[in-house]
Amino acid sequence: MDRPAPTFTLGFALTHQSAGERVKSWLRTRNPWSHSGLKKASLQEVRGVYVPAYLYSALASSRYSASIGENYTETETYTTTENGKTVTRTRTVTKTEWRPLRGELDEYVPDVLVTASRGLTNVEMEALEPFDLRVLARYEPALVAGWVAEEPSLSRDECLKLAREEALARVGRRLEAFMPGDSHRNLQHDTHLGLESLDVCLVPVWVLAARYAPDKPPLRVVVNGQSGEVYGKAPISWVKVLLTVLVVAALGLLVYLLMGQGGRS
Repeated sequence: MDRPAPTFTLGFALTHQSAGERVKSWLRTRNPWSHSGLKKASLQEVRGVYVPAYLYSALASSRYSASIGENYTETETYTTTENGKTVTRTRTVTKTEWRPLRGELDEYVPDVLVTASRGLTNVEMEALEPFDLRVLARYEPALVAGWVAEEPSLSRDECLKLAREEALARVGRRLEAFMPGDSHRNLQHDTHLGLESLDVCLVPVWVLAARYAPDKPPLRVVVNGQSGEVYGKAPISWVKVLLTVLVVAALGLLVYLLMGQGGRS
């Protein structure tokens, strides 16, 4: 497989100790149904890794169509019954007038970052973002000396597909915000991506293993080496979930019985 050399590098700003502290704080603040051992989990492994990613940019040319809603108010007359008599009243109601809209929009979509590593999924990459790309530096081997620096393990075509999907999703969100009027519906767009650039960038990630139970494999947690953003899939305690369901059911039954007694008194 073609393994292109990195073009850019982002340096670590978070120390080994700080990464561990961030993870311990994250473990202590998981939801109430997480495994109880997380709060006292020990960190068995902390590794700083330069993970390969592809940095993608493109010019997006879109043709779009939508229905645009403009609100207006009207006063309408209605009848109702008051004290046994039929009376006439008026009220102000809001209505929407719909009209078609078509147009074209050209915009530059910069700095889409997707993983190039089978060791760090794109879900994890997205969860750790954003990275501060303002401090992006041209790659030099000296910048990563002494660190583990992975080579790309996903093909360029795989990463290009991921990047294009993210770019198109970003265009869709931009068009949603771009729509005029008070509301809109049936937004559709046909977007062409051109002038594409795709460069390998090494991003800093701390990878940690947290031992939370002797009979369970350690929990993998990753940390953005710049911002300290933490991501992991905290294990759920199904015993806690079951107890919660039973307590809620018992409370519901108790309220039902009390309401029934009140109705008979």
